[in-house]
This record gives sequence, C-alpha cells and structure tokens, in this order.
Amino acid sequence: MRLDDTIAAVSTPRGKGGVAMLRVSGAEAVQICEKVFVPKNGKKLSDLSVRTAIYGAFFATEPDGSRVSVDDGIATVFHSPASFTGEDTVELCCHGGILLTETVLSALIAAGARLAEAGEFTRRAFLNGKMGLSAAEALGNLLEAQTHEQMALAHAGTGGRVEAKCREIYEALRDVLASIYARIDYPDEDLADLSREEMIDALSGCVRMLEALAATYRTGHAVAEGIATVICGKPNVGKSSLYNRIVGREAAIVTDVKGTTRDVLSETAALGRVTLRLYDTAGLHETSDPVEQIGIDRARRTMEDAELIFAVFDGTVEPDEEDLTLVNALQNSAATVVAVINKADLNCQSKAFYRAHFTHTVLLSAQNGNGMDELIRLVEEQFTAGEIDVRRDAVLTNARQNGAALSALTSLRHAVESLEVGLPTDVCCTDVEQAMEAISELDGRAVSEDIVSQIFARFCVGK
Repeated sequence: MRLDDTIAAVSTPRGKGGVAMLRVSGAEAVQICEKVFVPKNGKKLSDLSVRTAIYGAFFATEPDGSRVSVDDGIATVFHSPASFTGEDTVELCCHGGILLTETVLSALIAAGARLAEAGEFTRRAFLNGKMGLSAAEALGNLLEAQTHEQMALAHAGTGGRVEAKCREIYEALRDVLASIYARIDYPDEDLADLSREEMIDALSGCVRMLEALAATYRTGHAVAEGIATVICGKPNVGKSSLYNRIVGREAAIVTDVKGTTRDVLSETAALGRVTLRLYDTAGLHETSDPVEQIGIDRARRTMEDAELIFAVFDGTVEPDEEDLTLVNALQNSAATVVAVINKADLNCQSKAFYRAHFTHTVLLSAQNGNGMDELIRLVEEQFTAGEIDVRRDAVLTNARQNGAALSALTSLRHAVESLEVGLPTDVCCTDVEQAMEAISELDGRAVSEDIVSQIFARFCVGK
C-alpha cells in the first residue's frame, strides 16, 4: 500500500440505486477528477472553495480515444486538511447503476487514481491525525452494527472518548515521570515538583482511572462483540421457540416432531442491552439416526465454546434421564449457565429441582413471552455494568484495547508498590514508562503496523 498515491473507490453498496457515491483522495484528487467531471457552469474543480458542491457531467474515454458523457451528477471538493482523510478529497455522486458506477470508477483509474484497498480511506484519516485508533475501530463497529445498542456505542466511540481518557491518564503520568527524572538528574537541587507521597497519590489516581476504564470492557464486549450464547436441551422442550422469541421472528422451525432442528442455527440478536451471538442447537438425546447424531455432536462442540448457555427444560414434567445428564454435564461448564424452565404458564412442577442445581434459573413461557423481562435482567446483570452509559462514557470494546489497559494497570500498580515500600524513586521509572507505552498502544499513538493493518482490513473498500 502506497500512501502517497491518489486512491478512488465506490463508497456506496454495489447494486442499483438512486445515487452512488465515489470517493477520491490524495494529492492529485482534484486534478484527476477534472479529467472525468466537468461542471456545467464552466468552472474548474480546482477553482472551487472548500466543501463546495457543483453540478456537472461525467465523461469516460472510449477505446478510440474519444470522450463521451455518461451521466450527470454532483461533485463536492474538500481541500486538505478539511476532509475525512485529511487529504484533498472529491466526492462524486452519479446515478446508482452498476455498470455506470463501474464506468466512472474505471475513468478515474485511467485518469491516474489507484483503486483503494479495504479501509484505506479510514486508515489515511488515522495516519493523518483526523481520528484515533479506537475511534477508527468504533467507526468499523458502526458500519457492522446489527442492534440499536451496538449503533449507540459505536457512534459514541467515533467521538474519541477513549482517546480523551487515555490522553488524560498519559499526561498525568508524564508529569509524574518528569518529576522523578528531575529528582534523579539533580539530586542536590529542589527541582522535583512532587514529593514521594504526592507521586504515590498521583499514580494511585491514574490506577483508579485505568481500573474504571478497564471495567467498561465487560459491557463493551457484551454490546459490541456480543456474547456467544447457546440454547440447548433435549428435544421438544421449547429451544427453538425461545430462539424465535429472542430473535423476534420465526427463524427456526417449531413442530411437535422430535429432531426438527438438526444443525446449529445462528443469529445476532439484542437481549436488552446485551448483544447475543445466538445458537439454536439440536436436541440432546440418544439417537440411531446418523444425520441427527451429527447435529447433536455439533451442538456439544458449540456448547464448549459458549460464554452463556440457556439450558431449556420442560417445567411441566419431572426431570428424566436425559434432563439429568444435561444437568450433570453443565455443572462444570466455564460458561454462565441459566436454567430456563419453560412452559411456566402451565403447571410448573419441577422448578424446585432446577433451582437446587443451578445458580441462575428463570421461569419462562417461550410461547407467550412471560418471563422474558426476568431473563433480560439476569443476562444484563451478568454481562454489563448498569452504571455505564454507552452513549456518553469512554468504553473499551475489544480485546486489543482491554489488553493494553490491563498491561498499563499492571505496570502502574507495581510502580505504586515500589514507592510505598520505600524503594528509590528511579526504580519505578521503568514501570511508569511501560504504562505510558501501553496507553499509547491503546489509543494508537504507538502501535505496530501489523495491528493497524489487521484493524483496517475489516473495513469495506470504499471506507
């Protein structure tokens, strides 16, 4: 990837539509677009002021070298640095035909632009200081959002709240480190701004801020990445009915016939504030049907990787051998297990047994939805912190951010301990520097090329 090239791409989804938008960014963006787009009023794009939109015609070059008009549309010019990427940028809007947009894009490439790689526009915005790395990640999450809570969290993240909190902690650590080095370099001079006690207080304050930031990951992960959730149980206890209830539509077939679900079905759905990566599995029981057995084996493997398990039981009957086998199998599960005692609108006679064997139980009717509020409350309680407002607070949303925050926290705690036990102040310098380095990785000031490439590879080509 050459970042000094001028790049172009279609930024709207492929397909027919009323309007398609192509984006061109780089030092030659305006000059290249002038070869493809001609304003109707006779002006040149290079003569336009910042953020000016103008109506004109799009031209393409025929094989014989002649130029032909292919469409009318709008061009908007953004001069550096007042653009999304921080570079000269032109956004071209034409009619949304598949062949038409490809023709205009080909004309831009022929005029000297290079086809953009995945996420290259956003990557240039990051490299040019238009946004921090966590804000860029939030933008990617916004494009992928499948629930309203995900959209709210991602939108808040694009505002740079995580970067602002990291900056606050980083600058506080920088001041402490400056005081330590002043004491080391000039031991006979009274140049240090902070006493040992004040250093401990300042670093402890940073520890508390980092602890609060790291604590947001539980909620951020539950909303942004989603909780791997498996619905399991023996056949005909209401697994698929619960799946449909959470998803909000008839996504799984529900019948009285055993073994209707023979494979693992998956959907992403919201359950209150939490995003569930939801899996409906085949009924767990003994069978001689080889196809059904494959589904059961897949169900068991899916359960092994789950973070949350809804174990569904028929509350109108006493537990049988298959129920007991599942109860015993779940006792040592690493996942959070919720026993969903279904058909609670009928005579629920086995609830005492399941409450004795599971920490979390919910009486529920998957048929009419009674008990869903309690299920939502329980899941939110396990996977989110209620005091966190994803629309306003700085929230960590992925393992990379959380790992950097925890690394900084470990180093800072060690620095505080060193000062508290009376070790020389220079002993904690390395720990403070390591904490600052981890914070720089968190907000993208100092991050490896591999990580940057991995993040932006998730984006579509036109973003």
